[in-house]
Order: sequence, then structure tokens, then C-alpha cells
Amino acid sequence: MLELLTKALGVPRHVLADDEQIEHAWSQLPRLIKRIPPELRDERIVRMCVAVASGLFDAAINYVWNAAILELREKVRRFGIAVVPQVLDDKSFDEDALLDLKDAELLDLCLKLNLIGDDDYFFLDQCRATRNSFSAAHPAEGVVDEDEFLAFLSRCQKHALSSAHNPKGVDTKAMLTALKTARFKKDQREEWERRVRETYDAQRELIFVMLHGIYCDPASVEEARLNALSICEAFSDEFSPRTRSALIDRHQEYKAKGDETRQKASLQFFEKVGQLSLLTEAEVHSIFTAASRKLLTVHNGWDNFHNEPPFAERLARLSRKNRVPESAQTTFVDAVVTAGTGNEYGTSHAAMGYYREMVTSFSPNEVRLMLEIPAGSSLVARRIKSNKSCERRFRTLVALIDAKTVPTAAKSLHKRWLPTA
Repeated sequence: MLELLTKALGVPRHVLADDEQIEHAWSQLPRLIKRIPPELRDERIVRMCVAVASGLFDAAINYVWNAAILELREKVRRFGIAVVPQVLDDKSFDEDALLDLKDAELLDLCLKLNLIGDDDYFFLDQCRATRNSFSAAHPAEGVVDEDEFLAFLSRCQKHALSSAHNPKGVDTKAMLTALKTARFKKDQREEWERRVRETYDAQRELIFVMLHGIYCDPASVEEARLNALSICEAFSDEFSPRTRSALIDRHQEYKAKGDETRQKASLQFFEKVGQLSLLTEAEVHSIFTAASRKLLTVHNGWDNFHNEPPFAERLARLSRKNRVPESAQTTFVDAVVTAGTGNEYGTSHAAMGYYREMVTSFSPNEVRLMLEIPAGSSLVARRIKSNKSCERRFRTLVALIDAKTVPTAAKSLHKRWLPTA
């Protein structure tokens, strides 16, 4: 047919790809097209096939590129047209602006939104240059052969026409409104967690810093602070290095400005999300010693059995996720052992689970400090020496310690204070 067509027009057959080139390209098409998701195999892909069958590889390139550009626009729409202005800080961006973007500008936008990666951008930008220079869209600078067309199709398929996960941007304005309206219900919190999880890394990092700022802002209503904290708690174990760095930078800004109110709230934030390791040793020391002293104060106060549990729970939560600085271990161990040993009237039954948990998790040095307590002159040491019930409860706590954790220098003390038959 091509022979008849060119003959009728009075042009030589070689102005089109020869039969061998067409056959080679045609034989490879099914494998490449199969990789394109069915929903993306539209009329442009059909026209591409017709162009290949006709030996018009330059026209086929144009159809493939148009399909890729349309899919990239769809990725932006799925991300959220209303969210893009918040990311770009450009309030004028809308659907018309998206359609007006040049191909190079669209690639840049998709990279900023993390809709494509660096590799995707590199190869698609090469395809863009190929399409501009060698396709039927512009006067061509050369001829595209079947191998170059197949490479072009393969790159567009892999880096644009694929079913890869499409992150959706979070509408931060809507999020702020929801945070401040009322305390999140379970399903509402889970929905916002899902949206944050599905967005791209860079926006997720910005959201966590924003939530930290809301929690630390003295002007924030309590509902907003608690909502912000609940979302961060759900992701605290997944904070990226960039997120951790950004949070610490914000915390250091509060310190540098002498903003004690925000700095104190920031310390509480890091404590509650289990990220004390990001703070300085001195700050962590202060948090542990303050929590330990508060527990001791409540333990020695009126109605201690009823009041101890929340203070014991806080100290247990702190030690569960964070290493106790060596400088704070003496105060920490003294508080736990004092409250866990109790007084002549007994212990706080509701708090004992926390005390047992902390004793079981004592480090070797903390074990040594605990075993040395009876030889000292502290309040709990006097109780152990003067009250059989306190001595018995202390021995019960000692029995919780794994023998492998006991340092060599304290093994004799460990054996001495184990429960007697």
C-alpha cells in the first residue's frame, strides 16, 4: 500500500520507513503497549499504532508525547488543583493556568509536587527535546528510525504512562480549619492521617512543622493543640531526617528568641511524640529529673495512692521511648524504687504496673544504683531498713531484674536482695 501511495504521489518510496523497519517496530509494540495501563490506552495510542504501520515514526512520537502530557496534567489534577497554589505560593494557579503551562514548565511542576522523580524528569525532558526536534509537531532536524521511536515510547510509558502511585496534596487551609473547629473524632483523625500519609514527602514535612507550631502557639485553642499532637503522634516513628531537622530548627529558634512559652511547649511536644533524642542532653536531663521529682512529690503527699498513677505513667512513657541520661539516672531510679517500694501503708496498686515495667527495663548502671539504695540514707533506704513490708516489696522489685543485666560489681548485692524463701 505504501508503495502504491508514494508512486501515485510521484515521490520515492524511501521518504517513508522501509518495510523492515516498520516490521521491527510493529513486532515490539504489543510488549510496550501492554505495559501501559488499559485506562490510558486511548485514541492517541491507536493513532500511534496507525502511524507506525505507515512508517511515520515522527508522527507516532507526537501521539505518544501528547498522551504523556495529558497524563501528567491528570496527575496534577489528582494531586489537587486547589492545593497547588499553597505549594507554589501562587494564588493565581488554576485549571486554565495548568492548561497554559509549556511542556517544560509542566515537567518542572510535576517534579516539585513529587509526581515524578528525578529519573523520571531526566528521561522525560530528553523525550521533550526529541519531540521538539524530530517529531511531526515541528519542522524536523533529522529522521527518527524505529529504534529511536521504540526507546521514546518505552521512556514515556515508564516515566509518565504508568500506574505508579499518585500522591494527593493536602489542602492545608481546610486542615487548619478542621484542627481549630473541634476535637477530632476517631474517624476524622484517621481521615486526616490518611491524607497526610498519601501526600508527597516535602509537603508532609511542612505539615509536621506547621502542627508543631500550632501546638507551641499560646494563642492556639486546646482542641487545635490536641488535634495537632494526635496527628504527629501517629507519624512520630516515621519522621524523616529532614522532618526531624526542621523540628529541631524551629525548637532552637524559640530558644534563640527567648520565647520561653513556646520553648516549654516544644519540649512537651517532643516528649509526647517520643522524640526526646532530638533534644540536647541537658534538656532531656531536665525533663527526666523534673518528672521524677514530681512523682516523688506526689508519692510523699496526701492521698498518694490515688494520685500517683498519671505521674507514674508519664515517667514510664518517657523511659519507654527514650534513654535516661546518665546524669539523671540517680534521680530517676530513686523515684521509681521509692514509689515502687511504697510506705508502711502499702503502694499505689494502679501505678505498680508502671513501676514494674521501669524496673524491668533498668540499664546495668540503673540496676547498680537500685541495689546500692539500701546502704544509703534516703527515705526509701530508711523504709527498707525499718519496715518489713517495704523490705519485702523492694526484694520483689529486685526479682524483676534479669540476672544478665546485673553488672559484675553488683552481683553480690543482687544475690543479697533477692526474695528470701
